[in-house]
Amino acid sequence: MAPAPKWYQDVTAYQWLVVLIASAGWIFDAFEGQLFNIQRNQMLADILHVAPDHPEVRRWGDIFLGVFLVGGSFGGIFFGWLGDRWGRKPTMALTILFYSVFSGLTYFATSLWHVGALRFFVAMGAGGEWAVAAALVAEAVPRHARAHMLGLFHSTSIIGTSIAAWVGLAFGADWRLTFLVGIVPSLLVLWVRARVEEPAAWHAAKAKAAAGLAAQLGSFRDLLLNPRWAKRAIFGLLLAAVGLGTFWAVTVAGQDLAKDFLLRHGVPMAEATQRAKFAYGNIQALGSGLGMLSFGPLAVRLGRRRTFVLYHVAALIVVPLTCFAPTSYGTLLALLPMYGFFTIGIHAGYAVYFPELFPNHLRSTGTGFCFNGGRLLASTMLVFSGWLKALPGMELRTAISLMSLLFLFGLVFICFLPETKGQPLPE
Repeated sequence: MAPAPKWYQDVTAYQWLVVLIASAGWIFDAFEGQLFNIQRNQMLADILHVAPDHPEVRRWGDIFLGVFLVGGSFGGIFFGWLGDRWGRKPTMALTILFYSVFSGLTYFATSLWHVGALRFFVAMGAGGEWAVAAALVAEAVPRHARAHMLGLFHSTSIIGTSIAAWVGLAFGADWRLTFLVGIVPSLLVLWVRARVEEPAAWHAAKAKAAAGLAAQLGSFRDLLLNPRWAKRAIFGLLLAAVGLGTFWAVTVAGQDLAKDFLLRHGVPMAEATQRAKFAYGNIQALGSGLGMLSFGPLAVRLGRRRTFVLYHVAALIVVPLTCFAPTSYGTLLALLPMYGFFTIGIHAGYAVYFPELFPNHLRSTGTGFCFNGGRLLASTMLVFSGWLKALPGMELRTAISLMSLLFLFGLVFICFLPETKGQPLPE
């Protein structure tokens, strides 16, 4: 018997180019989001005329994080809809312009309302780019390579985070120049306009809608009132809310978890802070990247639903294990890659799965609705997690373990969604 062909066989140069361009947009999407996290203390200290460790700096930093979440949710849903109505190619170009130009304009910010407004618009572009790019890749690549290439597309966000960290190091406390660099991704629009072709699936959907043979492109009425699509949209949103909620409550807390462990074992604050940054930014991040890269191949072998179940169950086990099992810093470092692998690796599943749930005329709208509606719902977990961790007598590791119980809900929500392995995209 002849061996089964490799997934990358018969993938054309143009199809690889689409993945490369979509990934570049997603890389810079993550890059723009992380610039604020890296420079917010110095920027807000300068604008407020206080020291970087002043309580007002943290308070406004958290407020603007909330603004970013809301802006990303609104932009993801709006641009997802526009991607169906207007086309994948021009909408992706517009989202890239949004996040890069408004990030660059932060150079001129002199007041808090400037920062808030600009972060909202940056988030709109960032949220929209993912939804449109995921739909574009799903439609452009062959069925047998779809899961691998969508997983690869989503995994590249790690590169954007690393670039942002290096830019932050290069410019140090000069936050204005750091944000000015954020305008560079706008050049990517030229590449999008020159090389990307509108998928045939979108043209077919447009022709059917014009002839009255199908619902209107990007119809929220069809998405939310058609029982077939509405069920997928609602449970897809809830599934995403689990992963995005645990991202803020559990995954990002890996750095604080490492710091708390070191402090409890007598390590001085300054040393504990630096070692915790290393643990989170290098060790846990490595596992996170591998987790995202692995989702696509596992989804091909096991199916989409079983792979989601695997990641959710594993996270339920690994998170409390990482919180309570380590007796040495070395043991903690050994567990953190698995912690990142399952808690953030699950996010690549949304890029693989959501475009497969919806027909051509709703693909970008449905994908954006699931991911960014989930982001908006998950923002409540950010508030609840902060409240839980601040309770008198509450240990950080206990609070993180309790928040990991959210993965149980993911196991419930996936039961109401279909298996799409090996199936053509809905028309």
